[in-house]
Amino acid sequence: MKYKASLIISIYDNVSFLKVVLDSLMYQTEKNYEIIISEDAEFSEVAKFVRSYPFRNDYQHLTQPDQGWRKERALNNAVKAAKSDWLIFIDGDCVLHPRFIEWHVKMADENCILGGNRVKLNQKLSLKLLEDSKEIFSMPSYLCKSLLLSEGTRHIEEGFYVSPDNILGRLLNKRKPRGLIGSNMSFSRKAIEDLNGFDEDFILPAIGEDADLNWRFRAAGYQFRSVRNLAIQYHLFHKENWKDQSENAALMELEIAKNEFRCKNGLKKM
Repeated sequence: MKYKASLIISIYDNVSFLKVVLDSLMYQTEKNYEIIISEDAEFSEVAKFVRSYPFRNDYQHLTQPDQGWRKERALNNAVKAAKSDWLIFIDGDCVLHPRFIEWHVKMADENCILGGNRVKLNQKLSLKLLEDSKEIFSMPSYLCKSLLLSEGTRHIEEGFYVSPDNILGRLLNKRKPRGLIGSNMSFSRKAIEDLNGFDEDFILPAIGEDADLNWRFRAAGYQFRSVRNLAIQYHLFHKENWKDQSENAALMELEIAKNEFRCKNGLKKM
């Protein structure tokens, strides 16, 4: 079977979050895709959960030894394993609007990189989704209340679907992504192979899985298109555990200075 897309889900060790993300896939309007669970570890609890989950799509579960942050390596392995030529990337803490995959597939273009955004839910709204994935259909009304009550949910404007067939939708569709968010982006296999994949020299969180790709795709001549307010996702609340990003930022700046958009430590080891 020829899939329209491969959906790559990056996870570490949160089965409850993964469950509601997978549950949201049951409601997708686009059905023709495979699921790749890209785990930067090999936890037995995750393996047990995946084996027991009632998938409706073909899936792969990829693991690797837990040796610190090696998300870029896990993503490269997922790219190699993917059976589609269009690759959609999300994180295991982002629940998908029913039309999320539909729009990443509809707007797929070998010469374009698609970038979206996400709503950062507060703890109360996150618990609603964790308790019942069907609450995804009530999110627009909850977000409207959040606008009025200022309850801590951020980027609320990203949570409303706007049809590209009306005037507002056509205007919004003209936006160009300023950057990439690793939890909501898609591109062709050819595009990522042109960069030699994700740069595995990044061994700390952030930058390597999105900001680094952003400048490299642009340097390689790719165009960017926005899927904001079309491919919508809801980021589940959790405590942020970001480390200092200065080391990753310095590494990226070195590569930018050399204009070496094709990394040496990627899909192929150069």
